[in-house]
Amino acid sequence: MQDYFKIKERGSSVKTEMLGGLTTFLTMAYIIVVNPAILAFAGIPTAPSTVATILTSVFGCLLMGLYANRPLAVAPYMGENAFIAFGLTALGIGWQQRLGAVFISGIIFLLLALLKIRPWLANSISLSMKHSFAAGIGLFLAMIGLYETGIIESAVTNMPVKSLLSADGLTLINPPVPLKLGPLHDPKVLVAIFGTVLTAVLMIRKIKGAMLIGIIASASLGLALGVSHGPKAIFSLPFSGDYTLAPIFLQLDILSCLKLSFLPILLTLFLMSFLDTLSTIVGVGANCGMLDEKGNLTDVEKPMIVDATSCIFSALVGSSTSGAFIESAAGIREGARTGLASITTAGLFMLSAFFIPLIEPLQNLKFAYGPALICVGLLMLNSVKFIDIEDLTEAFPAFATIAIMVFTYSIANGLTAGLVLYLFLKLFTGRARDLNGGSVMLGLLCLMYFVWGLPH
Repeated sequence: MQDYFKIKERGSSVKTEMLGGLTTFLTMAYIIVVNPAILAFAGIPTAPSTVATILTSVFGCLLMGLYANRPLAVAPYMGENAFIAFGLTALGIGWQQRLGAVFISGIIFLLLALLKIRPWLANSISLSMKHSFAAGIGLFLAMIGLYETGIIESAVTNMPVKSLLSADGLTLINPPVPLKLGPLHDPKVLVAIFGTVLTAVLMIRKIKGAMLIGIIASASLGLALGVSHGPKAIFSLPFSGDYTLAPIFLQLDILSCLKLSFLPILLTLFLMSFLDTLSTIVGVGANCGMLDEKGNLTDVEKPMIVDATSCIFSALVGSSTSGAFIESAAGIREGARTGLASITTAGLFMLSAFFIPLIEPLQNLKFAYGPALICVGLLMLNSVKFIDIEDLTEAFPAFATIAIMVFTYSIANGLTAGLVLYLFLKLFTGRARDLNGGSVMLGLLCLMYFVWGLPH
């Protein structure tokens, strides 16, 4: 094991690697609760989705450990699951087609990794734009968390229908404001606020598993107040009874996705997965020996191949796009340097499959998992500081990306609008030298989204 993982060579030990894997698991175990809860909005049944989430995490972590030998844990991405559940709702497509789009984007991702084209694409997107994608998705997740918990609500909630009808008596008028503060006297809203503040305090105090603790504490308080129910059991056998994969396993619809109207969906899924993977690997690379003496990523294609393969696997078993989690940095801070840490995380995910009944109540409680979405959004907002505000040809498309993503409730709209504006602003302000073949190609592809695609 020492020889295979090069544990001593990387200045670690078996004990340190296992501790790092445990730490990483605790910081990202919330995905078992949150991912199925979000995908339920797309129509994917929660119990099978929970098993799929766990299986994807096990598969990805094992592959990352055994093939790439990196302490990077893999699971279904936050942001991508929101795009699958909420971003595609207006298009009226079923979850089978959405999973088909995940599968195809994974295939594209894998081909580009094997052909070593992704570094070229990575360098074609400016630093400001990359970070605007992350910040926008963060605010988008925070918006979902605030709305689902009831901390904010639609301005038309509880308004008489007649006051919203236009003169013809058939169509609705625009409300004076789109959103308003929710009912702060509602026990569920109060529990959600408690959970958000508690999670923030735990994060500030650097408590491991802060989000998971926040989810459990909120659910427990809800149970004490009589607004939630406890688990019906403790143990379960995965792949049987309610926790069978049969309803979603291999149910993806691939053929329906092979048409021009799906291009913006595929492009968005690819870009989101690509940028998430790139930012995670770069973000933790300096701390675990993934950079060479020139500061370049070493053997970067292996973890990218793992992410792409995991994404394909995820679609087959019935979950959303997966990849390396930035929470892996928690394990790396504990000293993890090799793939043994990822294998440890995989084992803990597999163990959790036998305790799904304990998890099930949490997935139905918006006030319990909503605070985790808000706090994940906060962490992703950190990217704003890397946007070049002084250069308006960088700042304006970055701002447009964030604003359009949040205010149109669509990740696809924000990503594509930002890349199109980036291309045009550089061209029309005499800054064409800042462009390259990749940025031009991406800008034109995104333009197709608004001309021939299905913007919503």
